[in-house]
Amino acid sequence: MANVVGNIPIFETKSQYNLLRKEIDTAIERVLERSFFVLGEECSAFEKEFAEYLGVKHVFGVANGTDAIQLALMACGVGSGDEVITTPQTALFTLLAISATGAKPVLVDIDPDTGLINPELIEAAITHRTKAIVPVHLYGQSADLDPIVQIANNYSLFIVEDSCQAHGTTYKGKYTGTIGHVGTYSFYPSKNLGCYGDGGAVVTNDSEIADRLVRLRNGGQRERYNHELMGLNSRLDEIQAAILRVKLPHLKAWNLARRERAALYNRLLEGLPLETPLEKGYGQHIYHLYVLKLSSTIVRNTFQIYLKELGIGTGIHYPIPAHLQIAYEWLGLGKGSLPQVEDTADRIISLPIFPELPLEHVEYIAESIQNFPF
Repeated sequence: MANVVGNIPIFETKSQYNLLRKEIDTAIERVLERSFFVLGEECSAFEKEFAEYLGVKHVFGVANGTDAIQLALMACGVGSGDEVITTPQTALFTLLAISATGAKPVLVDIDPDTGLINPELIEAAITHRTKAIVPVHLYGQSADLDPIVQIANNYSLFIVEDSCQAHGTTYKGKYTGTIGHVGTYSFYPSKNLGCYGDGGAVVTNDSEIADRLVRLRNGGQRERYNHELMGLNSRLDEIQAAILRVKLPHLKAWNLARRERAALYNRLLEGLPLETPLEKGYGQHIYHLYVLKLSSTIVRNTFQIYLKELGIGTGIHYPIPAHLQIAYEWLGLGKGSLPQVEDTADRIISLPIFPELPLEHVEYIAESIQNFPF
């Protein structure tokens, strides 16, 4: 077994900071010297650079990924009394953003092979109140967008892509977030492109939606004290924008490093009684998370304890599906109503993965798993 000393976290940010320390410190100092902290030069520059990276016309920096989804839906006219179709297999913040508009989240089950929303179930969930679909590009892999786009076109629905875990993920050669009407991103520190606090972005190619977004994120005002819409106070601050500008040029290399580590896991775990992540042929997975599926909850829980005793960090993303959260009991979807996501939640576990994770640590983790008594 590989000789590894100390604990292996599921994720950490210090190694990346140490690699970029001089550039990041200089960027922060630049903001402090300028002493202009909100909607200034750094945010504008980052918006332009991120737009160029994605190949999209408009990017708006906002306070966080949850706000990004809410603002995107608001810009599409979603509000009280509307319904928005999404997946129960996501961080609950996706649903919270929908609820914040006054709309009702409508949940459809997942494809158990990927954990992503099952497009075949969407049409049956559409009612006269449905206004939008929010596909979640979970763990770094794109949802299957072609059938979702077709359904949206057939019913005149908006598509708001939740790309909060998919910075650089592609679908048929295009970046996620650029295919629907609006795309949303989170720059939470653990993301593939993360800042050192909260941050997010909304992206679009639609000029009318963009015109609403530029006002909605700034209290509904285009000019100061002239509020045309009831918006939010949600702006990406200058320090976070400056940090993201330093990091963005490294994103492609970091995603390739994640893919390298995922490929090594896949090779070393082949043949064991577990399911490794399935990469769909329509796009490129960027492995924000590396998620295994085990045979049962009992095995998963024992497996997690076993790895913890060896100093290997793990996580469960996510242990309680959205419809079984106390906050969403009012949807009236009890246990058994969405069987695929419930089964998945009982059996998944995430292993350490980040660009700076030494390959020998991946080998140590895989060898440890090989010795687990399944």
